[in-house]
Formats: sequence, structure tokens, C-alpha cells
Amino acid sequence: MKELQKYTLSIGSLENKSYEFDFESGDAFFEAMEQELIQHGSFKTHLVLTKSSSMVQLNFHIQGTVELICDRSLDPFDEPVDIREQLFLKYADRAEELTDEIELILWDTQQINIARYLFDFIVLSLPMKKLHPRFRQDETEEDEEQEGKVVYRSDAAETGDESQEPPIDPRWDLLRKLNNN
Repeated sequence: MKELQKYTLSIGSLENKSYEFDFESGDAFFEAMEQELIQHGSFKTHLVLTKSSSMVQLNFHIQGTVELICDRSLDPFDEPVDIREQLFLKYADRAEELTDEIELILWDTQQINIARYLFDFIVLSLPMKKLHPRFRQDETEEDEEQEGKVVYRSDAAETGDESQEPPIDPRWDLLRKLNNN
């Protein structure tokens, strides 16, 4: 938790204007978050905090890399992150998350910790399919090839003669004679 304390901002004593903050984070940040998705990485965060009488606006710019494990080869690789996000903390009588971008905070809130926001922004920016860069070229080519592939073909399409009917099993022929009576 000591690592996460450097992400605590005292907003109670700030005047109503804009402030800029810079943070550098590494492996200790991800360890302190007590999660298993990301173990290694480093990133820099530039935060512009704009305080007014009714809300606090946070503009994040996060740049760096995180180490991921390839889903295909299980090889570790560095995934670049370059994120720009905006968050509004509005003063209210209760604390509640209204949307992804808007949260209500109590009027007497003196401090906010942005570590959770940073981690959430990074995780949400990661690709769902974690592929090592050497496989990404192959993957895009496969996707393009599969767009034109035929999923289902009949036997007539394989022989090239669509007007010719396939031979009828003699057992079905006998059943058709019964149906015609």
C-alpha cells in the first residue's frame, strides 16, 4: 500500500484552477494492486486536474509498456500503451459511480487516490487477444483470407455440375413409391 500512497492527491486545499502532476510507475505499482493480470511494466502519467466549486476534472495521458503473455506461444512480450482518458468527480451528498467517466464524491472529500483509475485505464486498453507481435502479421492475413472463404458447399459444387442430381439411395426410392400411392 505504501507504493499506492504516492498517487493520493489532496484536493481539499486546492484552489479552483488547473494543476499538473507527473507520475512514473513500474513493477511495484502492479504488485501493489494485488492482481494477476499484469506483473511487469513501466509507464508515465501526465495528469491535468482542474478543480471547480462543483467538480474535479481529471485528464490522464498514460504512456509506457506492459509485459503480457502471448495466448498462442506463451512467450512474454511488451505491449505499448498510449492512453488519453477523462474523468469527472462531481461533488454530491453520496459517493457513487454514475458512468465510466462520471463519479460522485462527497462534499467533504479531502483526498483522492488515482491508482485504481490508472490501473483500470491500462487494463481496458489491452487487446482481448494477446498476440506476440511476430504473430500479428499472420493473424491479419488469416482474417483477410477467411472473409472470402466459403463456409458450406454441397456435393454438386465440388463436382462442378450443379444441374446433376446426386444418386438416390434405392431404399429411399422404395419409400417414395409408397408415398405416391
